[in-house]
Amino acid sequence: MAIPSDWQLTRPQTPEQWQAYYTLRWQVLRAPWQQPRGSEQDELEHQAHHMMLTDGHGALQAVGRLHLLDNTTGQIRYMAVADSARGKGAGSMILQALEQQAVYLGLQQLQLNAREQAVGFYQQHGYQQAGQAAPLFGIAHLKMSKIIRLSGSDDDFSLWQQQLTETWQHTIPLSQYMQLKITGFDGYRLSCSAPLAPNINLHKTMFAGSIYTLATLTGWGMLYMQLKAFGLQGAQVLAHADIRYLRPVSTEPEARCELLNCSGNLLPLAEGKKVRQRIKVGIYCQQRCCAEFIGQYVVLPEPSP
Repeated sequence: MAIPSDWQLTRPQTPEQWQAYYTLRWQVLRAPWQQPRGSEQDELEHQAHHMMLTDGHGALQAVGRLHLLDNTTGQIRYMAVADSARGKGAGSMILQALEQQAVYLGLQQLQLNAREQAVGFYQQHGYQQAGQAAPLFGIAHLKMSKIIRLSGSDDDFSLWQQQLTETWQHTIPLSQYMQLKITGFDGYRLSCSAPLAPNINLHKTMFAGSIYTLATLTGWGMLYMQLKAFGLQGAQVLAHADIRYLRPVSTEPEARCELLNCSGNLLPLAEGKKVRQRIKVGIYCQQRCCAEFIGQYVVLPEPSP
């Protein structure tokens, strides 16, 4: 079940909105454990970033909060979804909005403490288990974390772009024919493009196969950048992919892949284990999304010498 189109993400501003915001927190996160009103707040409220989701009638359906632990790390807390919104993607909308706020703030990593029954939800959004957290009201919690921006200097990013381009040209001849190029990489987003002329069809729009290839190689490229940042090596392959063509590409497109849309732990590769990652790529033309691609990539460890 999807979120209705008239539901809206906002920030609490009025006294009435703040009251509703904290009431939902208390009802979901504290009242079931006989905790008093006020226990749903802490000393960081005024310096934190808050998000709320309201339905078409203005009723509050979900809330969440982000606060900074230091200059590079943020923590997500107080995620709460009303019973009427469960199973509709409300929690995902709040979480993604808080993640975008963290990217805007220039953070590199997010942390949170999840109840055991919520671990699967956060894993679906790219969070990895990072040990045990202190129990709350006798409920076991797990620490989880997610990298939202790769570490590296501008020189590192420039070198990796050069190496990726050379890898494409030497191992994937189609990339040269398409004139595929990297248009930007900042540790968070990889953008690639290809001119229309060598990829055009009889309708004077981009050939569907070229759109698919542009998306595939952009996702492959973001995976490559992550391996570079983590100091890992392996053979990257696309295991499965789905693409939705939403509208024709009539001018030079841009493929965009953001680290937030990469889900799957790559670190076991260092132990010689095969790893998987789900990567989403959008193809944009004149700032409109023309295609959505989701690829399931696999990285195979290099054979032992």
